[in-house]
Amino acid sequence: MHISIGIGAAVAAALLLAPPAKADGVPVTLSAKDPGLLALGAGSFDFDHRNPEAEFRAEYRFPQSFYYIKPLLGVFGTDRSAIYAYFGLRADIVIADHYVIMPVAAMGYYDRGSGKDLGSHFEFKTGAEFAYRFDGGVRIGLAFDHISNAGITKKNPGEENLLLMFSLPLGFQD
Repeated sequence: MHISIGIGAAVAAALLLAPPAKADGVPVTLSAKDPGLLALGAGSFDFDHRNPEAEFRAEYRFPQSFYYIKPLLGVFGTDRSAIYAYFGLRADIVIADHYVIMPVAAMGYYDRGSGKDLGSHFEFKTGAEFAYRFDGGVRIGLAFDHISNAGITKKNPGEENLLLMFSLPLGFQD
């Protein structure tokens, strides 16, 4: 388990610190020039297990960055009253001005409600969103992430989410 966390951290660092590149003439940048984004999503919590739950998510994606890393705040709830509030970091990898890959790493507070017991109130969330970015900054995409307590408690079943995300720019673009 600890080896996979180390490998994931190394891959994330390589993605976040890599210089801008071109893939066969297609421009790739590590930051979108968007204002803050309000992202709303709906999908499935624990979608790949026996008892998936409906999930509804809201995030504020800050425009400020340190190098290419930007903060975000989020919360989601499920139809079984589980709730997760989190703070994390993201990066926008923009391909040809319209396609965005957004790796995310976050941590936060989880309350299971009548839903799945993840073993702890303190949980980590890692994943990525793959989105299309329209002119003007509106995005629509798919988000996939994994939530677990990384083994800080004996019980650590983890779970995966799959959501359709819609992001609206708040404010004006440069």
